[in-house]
Amino acid sequence: MSKPTPISGFPEWLPAQRMIEQNVVEKIRSTFELYGFAPLETRAVEPMDQLLRKGETSKEVYVLRRLQEDPAAGGGDDALGLHFDLTVPFARFVLENSGKLQFPFRRYQIQKVWRGERPQEGRYREFLQADIDVVDRDTLPFHYDTEMPLVIGDAFRSLPIPQATILVNNRKVCEGFYRGLGLEDPDQVLRTVDKLDKIGPEKVAALLVETAGATDAQARACLRLAEISTGDASFVDAVRALGVSNALLDEGLEELVRVVDAAAEHAPGLIRAELKIARGLDYYTGTVYETQLRGYERFGSICSGGRYENLASAGNERFPGVGISIGVSRMLGLLFGHGALSVSRSVPTCVVVALPHEDLRGRCDGIARALRSRRISTEVAPSAAKFGKQIRFAERRGIPYVWFPGAGGEPDTIKDIRSGEQVEADAATWTPPAGDLLPEVSGAR
Repeated sequence: MSKPTPISGFPEWLPAQRMIEQNVVEKIRSTFELYGFAPLETRAVEPMDQLLRKGETSKEVYVLRRLQEDPAAGGGDDALGLHFDLTVPFARFVLENSGKLQFPFRRYQIQKVWRGERPQEGRYREFLQADIDVVDRDTLPFHYDTEMPLVIGDAFRSLPIPQATILVNNRKVCEGFYRGLGLEDPDQVLRTVDKLDKIGPEKVAALLVETAGATDAQARACLRLAEISTGDASFVDAVRALGVSNALLDEGLEELVRVVDAAAEHAPGLIRAELKIARGLDYYTGTVYETQLRGYERFGSICSGGRYENLASAGNERFPGVGISIGVSRMLGLLFGHGALSVSRSVPTCVVVALPHEDLRGRCDGIARALRSRRISTEVAPSAAKFGKQIRFAERRGIPYVWFPGAGGEPDTIKDIRSGEQVEADAATWTPPAGDLLPEVSGAR
């Protein structure tokens, strides 16, 4: 068999990176549960009509098909696709289980998703997301929109990553402004303005004229709105100065002020009002969020979401919601690529029990069992060798301690191979310092 060729866009972390990922996921999960979000996992596939009913996603969906399927039979697995986010399957889950859920329903989901987009740094075709959403029946109080960034802010502060800034906008601001200008297709304007960071203002202006029927003056006004960026509620005056009036615009500005003011009170510096933020998916109807890491702004958002009024709806049933999603793989891929995260050792092992000779393997296994019974990760040396070689085995993996079984009635000893200190020890009572018990994840200094 020839050496396999890696498939781009499907990250496979090395063990040390995987331990970092698990550490990060555990801290995120813990923060979500502190806020009362309950765990949920949904299936990997959804009906194609559900995946394609909201947003321009048809080019990104992976279709599920059996190799031997007969296309003429119809109704096969090609009616299913892998989910491209966790919000659409969550909305479907709520509709299917509404009679069993208590509302408002708060859930978190940490799962893989799949998108058929072009792989590049920090962008993958298979990746891990960590979502929180709150849905309610008929109406959802707006205070949940103000809570979302506070949860994410706490989650990010628990991680050894650069400072995060959550950029927030409200689609009502944009849509109301565009309607106030006289533009009749605000959704097309939103989709076009959402490309600002990718293609720049000149090309966006040209596209607005070409695809949204805007005049040059209307296109310039849209760009002036998108230029507004403030760390406080002063964006209201900046919008008013553009001279556009509309009731929906007024409603959006009021809501956006509430989000910004709540963050200023509880987490100063966390949020910035950024009126070019639109989000590409059509199901968002109000507040929208994107998040940048300091020093990594050029790579775009690593956490995003917003409010949706009609995604979870069928007939007379409607469950509006608001949610936000951390792109765990995206964030970690960027940080790994720049050497910004490290772990204190490449294995969970805290102690290696040295093996004097094979006849003593049973005794060494007993020492390891005694340590493991007290949740101390331990392995026995792979083979009997000179102790210097067994110490180097531990050093190469970053394992801090080597245990030496006593000979001829002598007590066991344990050696901290970093400092060289060696002391008598009993496997029934010895405990390492708390900082050595588990691998520690740290950010770049």
